[in-house]
Parts: sequence; structure tokens; C-alpha cells
Amino acid sequence: MSGYQLGENVSLAGRNTFRIPARAEILADVKNSDALAELFDFAMLRSGPVMVLGEGSNILFAADVPGVVICLTMSEINIIRDEGDVALVRADAGVNWNDFIGWTLGRGLLGLENMSLIPGTVGACPIQNIGAYGVEAGEFIETVEVFDRQSQRMKRIGKAECEFAYRDSLFKQDLNRYVICAVEFLLPRHRELKLDYAGVREELSGMGIENPRAVHVAEAISRIRTRKLPNPAILGNAGSFFKNPIIPAAQAEQLKSQYDQLPSYPGDSDDTRKISAAWLIENAGWKGFRDGDAGIAEQHALVLVNYGNATGQQLLGLARRVAKSVYEKFGVHIEPEPRIIGASFFE
Repeated sequence: MSGYQLGENVSLAGRNTFRIPARAEILADVKNSDALAELFDFAMLRSGPVMVLGEGSNILFAADVPGVVICLTMSEINIIRDEGDVALVRADAGVNWNDFIGWTLGRGLLGLENMSLIPGTVGACPIQNIGAYGVEAGEFIETVEVFDRQSQRMKRIGKAECEFAYRDSLFKQDLNRYVICAVEFLLPRHRELKLDYAGVREELSGMGIENPRAVHVAEAISRIRTRKLPNPAILGNAGSFFKNPIIPAAQAEQLKSQYDQLPSYPGDSDDTRKISAAWLIENAGWKGFRDGDAGIAEQHALVLVNYGNATGQQLLGLARRVAKSVYEKFGVHIEPEPRIIGASFFE
């Protein structure tokens, strides 16, 4: 069994940032993508489902996990083509996302700095098309290298086929088909910095930076995130739990007429707007709420937290209550950002 190690009835408490003590029927740590074909043959013999798990920073376990849980541990980064102004960088799925941003900035490659300190791995970033402070990963992804369970072969999927959208992608739409093994990013060495979002300029000013570079932006955003979001190493959480809803422009204008402080941004088309889920949740009275060990963070209304011994079902129940309350007050549906395992968010 070269290329992977197997364990049975393994706790996943240390493999998800909510620290939910769900258990995996079988856990496979994979250090070589060439082993996936053999591993999937084994998984199919067990006739159970297969789940791929990164750092567990975008997961809520609402039940134990049957079948096989696969963790990819490959962690190399290489520049595979350098054209001076731009470079194509390949990163294995197991690379820590924030470490990858530091690696790119250290080589003068720009674009990812606004996504500093997002937890998780490189392999997870295309699934959710992660983003923060006005930038999304899909803007820079050129190719995603996957193991296709349907054909039982490795495959390269180009940017146009990835179907990137707000917190969405081909890989999210078909979670059971593809195992992301590596991602290639086309990164520029010259680019106008994105500073006009959520206090970035103010933070840079507070740092005494008058002419910021990308490394300064990364530091400013890391400081903002550290202040606003609880550290999952101290308090179990998966970062922002709810997506910012995209609603018809007419509905957004009506809400703005009632609540002039409601933050609103361009949506995915001219007749839609993206509004702040955090504002909706806070103004529905949930920020800092706690029910036993399940709660909403005091620092940020988007963050669902585990104060110690909350179960996945308890956290899910609280999230459903929050969403129902927001809809009853504002007429807006909010949906979860993390993947929920073992249950549906929608009852």
C-alpha cells in the first residue's frame, strides 16, 4: 500500500477547526496522488462513500462519516513557467493556503494578498472559489489537476471549465467526482493593489504605510482578520459561516430605504446586489449569542463558534435558527458557506 496509510474508526476532532469529535469509518492519509486509483478501488470494495478532507476549515460534521475519508498530504510548490511579468505556479493540494500566499509574495508574485489568513489548503480553494476583501481565487487559477473518479484517471481542468462563481465551482457542484491534487495559478509581478474594501486603507494608515506594497496589504488584512475573527486554535470555528446573499436590486433598494446602514455591493449581474450577511445577523440580534457551547462570536456575527463541547447537530440547529430569524425580519434567505456532513441545512 505505498503512497497512503489507512486507519479505522479514527477521530476527526483534530482534523476540523470546529473540533467536532466525529469519527471516520476509514481514514486514508495520501502522500502520492498516483496512489489514488488503488485507494479508490479499495474504497469501492467497501461499497461506502468517499470524502476528501483538507484542514477541515470549511466543514461542519453533523454526524460520523461512513466509508473512507481521504486526506492529501502532498505539499510541494514550484514555478513551472516564468515569463518575467507573470509566472505560472503549481501548488500541491496539501499546501497550507496562507503559507502559499507567503511563498508567492516572497518571490514578488502578486494577487493573492487580499486572501491572507484564510484557513485551509490550496486543494480546497477552487471548490469554494474562496475570496476576501474584493478578490477571489478563481481570478488567478489557470488549471486544476484532479483525479476523476468517473474515468479513474488524472485529468487537467482549465479555468473556463471550472465554472467559478461566488463561492461556487464545478468541483462544489459535483463533490463526489473529483479529487483535487494540485492547482496552477497565473500570478503577475505588477498589479494595482485592491485597497478599497472593508477598512484596508485605514489599517494601512494605522500601520504608518503611505505607499503600500502587496506584503503590506497581506499584513494589514491579517491584522484585521485576527482582530475580527476568533482564532480556531483557541475557539472552534470555521470562519464565516454564512454567505453574503445576492438578491434582486429592487429588493436591495427597498431594504436600503428601510435600513440605510445596510452594506450593499454589486451582485453577479446588473440587476442584483450582494448584501452583508453579518449586518443582517447582527441586526437580528444574534451577535454574541450563546446557547450552551454553541454560539455566535462576539467579534463577528458571521462566525458560528464551539465553546468546547457543542455537537455538530447543536451548531447546525443554531445556524438554522439564525437563518430563520433573518428571513422573518428582512425577507432574505442566508445560506451556509461550509460544507455540512451528515445532514442538510434546509430542513
